[in-house]
Formats: sequence, C-alpha cells, structure tokens
Amino acid sequence: MKKKKVYIAYTGGTIGMKPSDKGFVPQEGFLENTLASFHEFKHPDMPEITIRDYAEPIDSANMTPEDWYLIAQDIQNNYDDYDGFVVLHGTDTMAYTASALSFMLEGLQKPVILTGSQIPLTQLRTDARDNLINAVYLAANHPIPEVCLFFHDHLHRGNRCTKTDADGFAAFSSPNMPPLASIGSTIKVRDHLVFKQNKPALNVQKFSSPKIAILTLFPGISADLVKGFLSQPLDGVVLQSYGAGNAPIKNQALMDAIREACANGQVIVNCTQCLKGSVNMATYETGKVLMDAGVISGYDMTTEAALAKLYYLFSRGLDRQTIRQKMSENLRGELTEPE
Repeated sequence: MKKKKVYIAYTGGTIGMKPSDKGFVPQEGFLENTLASFHEFKHPDMPEITIRDYAEPIDSANMTPEDWYLIAQDIQNNYDDYDGFVVLHGTDTMAYTASALSFMLEGLQKPVILTGSQIPLTQLRTDARDNLINAVYLAANHPIPEVCLFFHDHLHRGNRCTKTDADGFAAFSSPNMPPLASIGSTIKVRDHLVFKQNKPALNVQKFSSPKIAILTLFPGISADLVKGFLSQPLDGVVLQSYGAGNAPIKNQALMDAIREACANGQVIVNCTQCLKGSVNMATYETGKVLMDAGVISGYDMTTEAALAKLYYLFSRGLDRQTIRQKMSENLRGELTEPE
C-alpha cells in the first residue's frame, strides 16, 4: 500500500520556537531538525512528511489577508503532490486564518488542518507534540475535505472556532457545532457533519481590499461614536449585538446611524456577543428594529467567520444585494440555517 504524504507548513507561532537569551524565538530550519528526532514519525501508520519553514515566520498577531493568500497559494502549489496539509500557526489569530482559508480554498477535496500549541515543542511539559502528531495522523488517515482546526484532542471545522482560553491547553471552542472528530483511545469521526464542496478542482480566491470593520455594542455607547464609525467609507461591518441580535433601540440617533449606513449600501451583519447560540432578530422588538433597518442576520456564525466571509464575497466582485443574500447562506458550513 502506497504511503500517504502530508505537507507541513510552519508559518510561525509558539510551536516551532527555540529558547534564546531573549526568550522563545522562531528560527528557520529549527522545527524540521527537531522533528527529525521524533520516533513517532517513523511509525508505519504515519505518513511521509515534508516540512516547509517559512523564511520569515509570522507572529500570528501580525497576520494579514496577504498572509492568508500566501498560505492558500502554498497549499495550491503543492496540492497534487500530497494527501493532506497541516498548517502550523500561532494561536492568537488561528481561528481567523482557518475561517479565511475555508472560503479562499474553493473546491477543496483534501484535509487542511491548522494547529499549534501554547508551549513550544522543545519544552518538557508541552501540548505541541500531541497536537502535531494527531493533526498529521488525521490528515493522512481520515481525509476530511475541509479546513479544520485541531487542538487538545478535538478536530473542529475551522470556520466554527474561536479562541476562548489565553493559556489553557483547550484553547479553542466550537460553540455551535460538535467536533468533526474526537481523539481518545479511539478516534471518533462524525461523518454526518462533514461538509463537502461540489466543485471538483481547487481554486484560490484571493481577497481584495474591501473596507471591513467590527462594531461592538455596549451599554452607554455613544450615538456620535456609532455615527462617526459608520460614516467612514466602509463596505461591510460585523455588528456584535446583544443576545439574540438586539440593540438599544431607544437611542434613536444610534439607530438612525445604522439605518442610514444600510441605506447607503454598507453590508451590516448581526452576530451575537454570546459565545453560544444564534441571532434571531424576529424574537424581540430590539432585534426587529435592526432587521427593518436593513441589518442582515449572521445566525450562529462566529465573528471570525463573518469577517472572513465578508472579505470573500466582496473579493468576488458581487453586487451588494447578492452579497447581502449570500451572507445568510451556508457556503462552507459556517452557519446553521434556520429550519
């Protein structure tokens, strides 16, 4: 039986850093040399691996849409030669990158798994070893054709994740969807949850530079602040509202600013500040007013997924009405459509 092949892209992040006098720092070639000593990768059940260290490792706090495109291109350039891909990434913006890649990689038919760690691979008490070994094993032996995120014994759909712990090993949560796979003494894959794209060939959709922003509501927020924020030449806004999609409707000036922005063509998508649950603007008057103003429901999308989806749809050159329609459609498994 032909041995599977997995491509590992080390983009940066804690997992591949080495100790130095200045603390932990990335160094080109260090990760590959470290993994060469791992007996686990010589096990017959493990695939052949190729490791690419990015020449300039990226601290994930510095990640940009241009970096997302470089990673997507890297996958596309090696797509025909490997059975699966593992992207090693810093944890701070891993959920943003996972969401972005899920939209960028149109027609994906092979597993792309992002992972990383809270403690570097070289340290005694590290989570890196298990995360990396399991991600590589899953990419080779459980070919789920999605962009996924593996952390702490769970394989999640990438665009359903958010980072919920700054230092715990279970750093990521998928609040509105069970894991695609769970790792214990056995591997449990929930095949019925796997999202499959219909396009047979891989295409990378580069993100253009639409003006996208996030606006978070809070008690006492100034109408002038909201009006000033929305008066900028924005294309799309993720509105982080209360509960099931509610806003302070007694603040008439604030609501007028939102209504005017929608009328002027801004695509405003309503996502709840709650970790779990869905936006339903028809439930309360404080949500229905937003709906009547032209705000679109983001249902149970994470903020990361909604942001990436806005980038994706604007980058396809679609008209505003089509973008508004598709924001509420399930394109990559990023939301649960209402029954």
